[in-house]
Amino acid sequence: MNLGPSGFNNAPVTRVLVIACTLFTIIFGVRGRANQLGWSYQDIFQKLQIWKLIISAFTFSSTPELVFGLYLLYYFRVFERQIGSNKYSVFLLFSFVVSLLLEALALQLIKDPSLSILSGPYGLIFSSFVPFYLDIPISTRFRVLSLHFSDKTFIYLAGLQLLFSSWKRSIIPGLCGIIAGCLYRLNIFRIRRVKFPEFITSFFARLSLPSIGNTPPPAAPARNAPGNVPIFAGRQMEGNYPAPVSSTPEPPEDAIAMLVSMGFDRNSARQALIHSRNDINIATNVLLESQSH
Repeated sequence: MNLGPSGFNNAPVTRVLVIACTLFTIIFGVRGRANQLGWSYQDIFQKLQIWKLIISAFTFSSTPELVFGLYLLYYFRVFERQIGSNKYSVFLLFSFVVSLLLEALALQLIKDPSLSILSGPYGLIFSSFVPFYLDIPISTRFRVLSLHFSDKTFIYLAGLQLLFSSWKRSIIPGLCGIIAGCLYRLNIFRIRRVKFPEFITSFFARLSLPSIGNTPPPAAPARNAPGNVPIFAGRQMEGNYPAPVSSTPEPPEDAIAMLVSMGFDRNSARQALIHSRNDINIATNVLLESQSH
């Protein structure tokens, strides 16, 4: 699945989250404590080891889980671009808190003293599968032998790998994350209207280090200058951006509507989809980068 060349552009919260998960996993993995960070009901409510909740939220217990987890977190940055860093921060906090409460309730109901929750941001990752399923359209379909696949299949497979990586220890936080995503989608307590003060999201933007490969491209011709075409139409599709071809079908209405809902002009959204051969992820990157000039 091609996500375009812009990396963490316009996704500072996701960048901080990915860096934090990587550093925490490396630090505790080197010390050999990653497998000990899973928390149980007794750890929190009897031993009062609250620190485990914070550390385990950013630490994967193994290298394969780190790879699949970071891949999904990186992909889901598209939602931060769609709703903005402020509301995306609210979504992450809501998912973390609700999934955490549900996990504690599940452990209490199961009543297995030996069962502990697997460490890692599973609540954040699996809550993102709700908007992924409902809001991200399929742009490519293909068939292998007699099996049908789409460009979303690989994301689902990565999610299944995480979900069943440690059986009960990973299934419980995964399902709790999905429930948290559904509750956010249902706008419980009108959570989708909540916003943080702007200084919080600007803090993430300042905290994030510049991404490799995110160097701004050369300035485009000035808008409305004599003899120049508009900036968007004049952008040269180089590198990872496929050039438009005459055989590209008319963009589907649901793809155009999704880009318009993100705040883009309808005509610009249509042109971006044509240039990207109806790949909505590349079209989103094109529109975001064109706005930065």
